[in-house]
Amino acid sequence: MVADFDGTNHAILGHPSLTKFMAVPHYLYLVLKMPTEKGVLTVRGNIYTVYTCEEVSFKVTEAIDLSIQMAETVSQAAQAPSDQLKVPE
Repeated sequence: MVADFDGTNHAILGHPSLTKFMAVPHYLYLVLKMPTEKGVLTVRGNIYTVYTCEEVSFKVTEAIDLSIQMAETVSQAAQAPSDQLKVPE
């Protein structure tokens, strides 16, 4: 049995989940297999989708990091004396 569907969601399954579903991940082939009443269910991954999602994830992480740095800079500027906040000419 092969589950053929295009999903936009990712799932991170830890060891307890894999054990509960008696699933066997094959990371090299991006395949997850688990037993069902009708046979073995095979869920296949797509390397392009994985790469695209990782790329977006890195961009989001970078944006969050920049946002945190900007908030810290604004906080430090608010605490600085007003004579130090003048822009040199």
